[in-house]
Amino acid sequence: MFKNILIPVDGSPNGLAAVRYGIWFAKKFKATLTGLNVVDIVALEGPFLHDLSGSLGFEPYLNFSAKMREMLENKGDELLKNFGLQCKDERIKSETVLAFGIITNEIVEKARVSDLVIIGRRGVNYQFESGLLGSIAEGVIRKSPKPILIVPNEFKEISKPLLVYDGSVNASKAMKSAAEISKTLKLSLTVLVVTSKDVAGEKIVSEARDYLSPYRLNVEVVERTGSPPDEILAYYEDNGHDLILTGITSHSRIVEMVLGSTTEFVLRNVDCPVFLER
Repeated sequence: MFKNILIPVDGSPNGLAAVRYGIWFAKKFKATLTGLNVVDIVALEGPFLHDLSGSLGFEPYLNFSAKMREMLENKGDELLKNFGLQCKDERIKSETVLAFGIITNEIVEKARVSDLVIIGRRGVNYQFESGLLGSIAEGVIRKSPKPILIVPNEFKEISKPLLVYDGSVNASKAMKSAAEISKTLKLSLTVLVVTSKDVAGEKIVSEARDYLSPYRLNVEVVERTGSPPDEILAYYEDNGHDLILTGITSHSRIVEMVLGSTTEFVLRNVDCPVFLER
């Protein structure tokens, strides 16, 4: 299922956890890992650089940008070297890519030839960001053409996956991934269906049971009524799941610009990996 897994490598705690999750998935799925480090041209060419050079006593015309580029390139090379050595120690096939550009765009572009992107919830600049979801992760979620696994800063082997299914197209894609992952990992799968009081959930529950039946998994389908974000969080907290799989929800035509309210709520309030399909 996952034969090519992409991992942005930035040396942050969440980034290091993403590598560990990537190695774990690669072993289970016999996949190749690609480590990607991006030298951010925004940091090199934006007004921030000139402000920084002024504060350090440099004139902005004294090739400070070239010095910064060299420093970031050397750091990227070192991070990717360590990534390659770690994969070699774990006997995982790997490759590394050092790119130059806008970080989110470079990750999304490389994702086009990958099966899965594993990325930390927050990156190396986490101290400058607000909330629990970093700007790079959020940008990748909005634009990635492939599934994304958002991970916390501590690795834990997955043993109890939870699929959130609402009958939407993206949720149907997540259900296929959940079935394949559960089958490969030899795990039971819980399916949570949350409906409002005026929407019957029987059809959605039946869809899930019928689709998953040929996979011969141990499946439990649970139906709840109420607000999807609240019910998902409550069920997750009460039952100790360590992976949530769901489709990205959207209630707007400008999908590239906004995350669905349920998706965003889940990402900001759980501390386990979240697998997203779009």
